[in-house]
This record gives sequence, C-alpha cells and structure tokens, in this order.
Amino acid sequence: MLKWALIFLVISIIAGALGFTGVSAAASRLSKILFVVALLIFVVLLVLGLMAGEVIF
Repeated sequence: MLKWALIFLVISIIAGALGFTGVSAAASRLSKILFVVALLIFVVLLVLGLMAGEVIF
C-alpha cells in the first residue's frame, strides 16, 4: 500500500513539474488517501498484536 502511495506521489511531483495541474492534484489526492489507509491498517494491526501478546503472556 505504501508502495502505491509513493508511486502516486512521484507521479504527482513529475506532473506538477511538467504543468499538468489536474493530474498532479488527482495523484496527490490518491497518494494521501493510500497513505492514510496504510497508516490505519498499521495501527489496527499493532493494537491487535499488542492485545494478543497480553492474552498469551
């Protein structure tokens, strides 16, 4: 997921440098959404892992 966020970030930077503002804005928005989703998945799995660790130990 983070890989795709970075890919869209690079696309956004390149498109912005070339003057394609619409493509740049769309790629930037997708990059932000994918980053937030990846961060939420990480936090959920971290909490579940900590709770499972407490149950076992």
